[in-house]
Amino acid sequence: MNPEYGINKRQVSKAFNRAAARYDQVAVLQRMVGEQLLERLELVKLSPAVVVDVGAGTGLQTIDLLRRYGKAQVMALDLAPEMLHEARRRVKGRALERVLEAVWPRRHCHFVCGDTECLPFANQSVDLIFSNLTLQWCSALDSVFTEFRRILKPGGLLTFTTLGPDTLKELRAAWSSADAYRHVNPFVDMHDIGDGLVRAGLAEPVMDVEHYTFTYPDVYGLMRDLKLLGAQTVGSGRQAGLMGKNRRQKMMQSYEAFREGGRLPASFEVVYGHAWGVEQTLQQRTADGAIQIPLHALKGRSKPIGNRS
Repeated sequence: MNPEYGINKRQVSKAFNRAAARYDQVAVLQRMVGEQLLERLELVKLSPAVVVDVGAGTGLQTIDLLRRYGKAQVMALDLAPEMLHEARRRVKGRALERVLEAVWPRRHCHFVCGDTECLPFANQSVDLIFSNLTLQWCSALDSVFTEFRRILKPGGLLTFTTLGPDTLKELRAAWSSADAYRHVNPFVDMHDIGDGLVRAGLAEPVMDVEHYTFTYPDVYGLMRDLKLLGAQTVGSGRQAGLMGKNRRQKMMQSYEAFREGGRLPASFEVVYGHAWGVEQTLQQRTADGAIQIPLHALKGRSKPIGNRS
């Protein structure tokens, strides 16, 4: 998936390390989407013993997972050490600790610096994988989903969000009029993501999409927020070195074509998905490499979360 676009993990880690201290100031979408993903967990009966928050960032949702699953071991995993530092401060800060100490002891939360495409967890050791707006920073979703299948227990749940191809479509179009470089990361289509879940052998994948629009008085506001979030172009096709003032000005002029009501829109397409872990011994590969799962292995599932569009 996205074979022509290689994510540079070192650049990703550096960008989010720089952004960590001020990330929460502008992480409005991340907070909104994370809350909705948590609400969807109310539709499924699950009492996990081990939860992994993949791409935990500053711990925005780690806190809620700890509250929701008070007896679970919660692993906050992130590629950027400074993000984990902020998450640790959030979770174990003195004021918050007094509130939560009666609900969960300190030993129930662990902070792990690691790569989503090579998870440091044992096979079939996790009951719930929760990942909010992280997968768009991975090079190969097939590798990610294979790792998720590997660590999920049979009957364990994967629930996630990621960004779809309409994200920042206005900014992408404005830059395309200025030069031929890639200034906005490409994002994978919902149906391709669903196909990747199937290829990995995860059961009963369900996908849906929601669209969000934020508005700004000018392009500078949008660019500032993206920089503070660490959301920079980190793959092949981006420009190396300094950018000319003329091209930036041309991009800004092109963006003005989208102005409505005195504001400039910035669109975000958010893909929601979930799937289930199965016994790996039940999986059978066909001649073309696809994975088949016997029907009896899928029976008795809880109510689906959302609908496939």
